Amino acid sequence: MSGPTIVRKLRAALGVHGVFVRGVVCFDEGEGPLLHDGTPARSVILLGNIGGSIWQPFSRWRQLPENAGRRDPLDDWSKAIIQPIAATFSATAYFPSDPPWQPFQRWAMQAEGLKASPLGILIHPEYGLWHGYRGALGFADAIGAGEPAGVAAHPCDHCAEKPCLTACPVEAVTSVGFDVAGCRSHLRTDAGQAGCMIGGCLARNACPVGGSYRYSPAQLAFHMAALHL
Repeated sequence: MSGPTIVRKLRAALGVHGVFVRGVVCFDEGEGPLLHDGTPARSVILLGNIGGSIWQPFSRWRQLPENAGRRDPLDDWSKAIIQPIAATFSATAYFPSDPPWQPFQRWAMQAEGLKASPLGILIHPEYGLWHGYRGALGFADAIGAGEPAGVAAHPCDHCAEKPCLTACPVEAVTSVGFDVAGCRSHLRTDAGQAGCMIGGCLARNACPVGGSYRYSPAQLAFHMAALHL
C-alpha cells in the first residue's frame, strides 16, 4: 500500500473521531522508534486534533457507563480509537502518555515545520495553540505522503505585542522560559481556581493566533482539571 493511500485511508478511518493526520516523519536506517518486532521504524505518521475536533466524539465516549471514573479518560479514549486502527494497518502505535517516551514535539517540528511558543506549546500558523497530538503510528517502510514540510512561518516572530507574556497574573510565562512551579502554585489559589482553572490558561487565551480554533469552555475546564493539582 502506497504512502498516499495509507494516509487517505487513515483520514477516512479517523475523521469520524475528529482525529487528523498531522504529518509524516521519515527516518534514516536505524534511527526511528522501535516497532513491535524490535526493528526501527522507517516512518511515523502523527495523529491529533485541530481545535476542538475531538471534543464531541470524546465526550460521547466518556458518558458511557463503562468509561465512568477513569483517571486519564482522554489518554484511554485515544488508545481505544488508535490501537485498533494500528492493528488494521500492521503499524505500531505510540502515545505521549506511554513509556518509552517518544519525542512527539520533535516529530511535530519535523512533520509540520512548527516552533515552540513561550508557553512551550508548539504554535501553528493557522491553529495557533489550539491543537494537539494524540498518538502516532510507526511503519516499517518509508512512507511518502506528498511534499515534505518546510519551516512554517513562526507567528511569534511577527507578534509585536506578545500578550501571552503579560497576561499571566504571576508572570510564569516569559521570553526565556516557563515557570511551571509558579504556575501550579497560582492555580491552587482562590484567584487561580476562579480564573485559569475555569476558563483556561490566561496566557494561552491571550494569544491572537488561531482564535477561531479555541477550545470550548467545557474542553478548557477539562484540560485544566486534568492537571490533578
